[in-house]
Amino acid sequence: MKNLEPGQSVTAPGPAPIDTLDSLREHLQWAIELEQATLPSYLCALYSLDPERNPDAVEVVGSVFAEEMLHLALAANLLNAVGGRPRLDTPRMLPPYPRRLPHSSLELSLLPFGPRALEMFLRLEQPAPPGAPAEGDGYETIGQFYDAVEQGLRHLREQLGEQAVFSGDPARQVSGTHFRHTAGSLFAVEDLESALGALEEIVEQGEGTARGEVWDGDQDIFHPDRDEVAHYYRLMELKLGRRYRRGDTPQSGPTGEPVQVNLAAVRPMRPDPKLSDHAPGSAVRVAQEQFNRTYCTLLNQLEQAFDGDPKLLGAAVGTMYGLKGQAVALMAMPDEDGTKEGTVAGPTFDYVPPESRA
Repeated sequence: MKNLEPGQSVTAPGPAPIDTLDSLREHLQWAIELEQATLPSYLCALYSLDPERNPDAVEVVGSVFAEEMLHLALAANLLNAVGGRPRLDTPRMLPPYPRRLPHSSLELSLLPFGPRALEMFLRLEQPAPPGAPAEGDGYETIGQFYDAVEQGLRHLREQLGEQAVFSGDPARQVSGTHFRHTAGSLFAVEDLESALGALEEIVEQGEGTARGEVWDGDQDIFHPDRDEVAHYYRLMELKLGRRYRRGDTPQSGPTGEPVQVNLAAVRPMRPDPKLSDHAPGSAVRVAQEQFNRTYCTLLNQLEQAFDGDPKLLGAAVGTMYGLKGQAVALMAMPDEDGTKEGTVAGPTFDYVPPESRA
């Protein structure tokens, strides 16, 4: 070990760069786990909203959720393109909430829509600061994680050549499927150019273009005369009660028309519900267990779609929409254990083994 001069200290090494194909595949599997981890939190917030009395909030949270599904599919395409095999139907996808994002200190809970949920989502979607380093592990922002993936892709293509890096079977790519409530596109990843396009789609929809722009580069699917606002800034619109318009910046804040949020029109779901909150055989417990079976069926369908059977993505999307009725039914049930008066039940997102899903 090198001797230290007086006053010097040992600096811990940073995360290892992504410099092997195995490391690249590992990080892209983490990307799939990262994107999936956000879905339950967005779903709880979305399903807690009364759509008739909270249309603006439903529009925003629903569109962000749909784009997180798109990002999950793009991450799977990236992993397939480099010869990996996406995995979703596994207990590691659904640790108990509250939980951390994979390989990060960012924490997620299952919450009804409201100020606490908004702050959680804003921290999750927060843009990386200018000059922030790429971080393949222990990342501060999701953008920094994807920067590390981009660096790894560029390095490996330079070192090994395009064919060696992008060795996956093109038939495993999922493309052309329309995701409702998003102007983003799902396309095949076949080479460095398309891989960088997929990373750009993921990061810009979350943080905005060019790290410092409010917009994500698409047209707003709900309002075709407007540019689409990135996730972080859509959520800021809900927090601040006003839309961004052309000319607005992150520094100016939104100066457009008002956004209406009615916090009285939110189902008061118990935060981070758990199966153990309710007795076996009780109505709430039975409904929670059914929801969990359906959600794990969704994970299985997604895994099959990304593992060589792309046409199953349509079935997975159908199952996803079927979850809504189960979640809304749960949120109509009083939280029967009486821990907090006035709350309602909610989904727990526990993993159910395949043999227990019948």
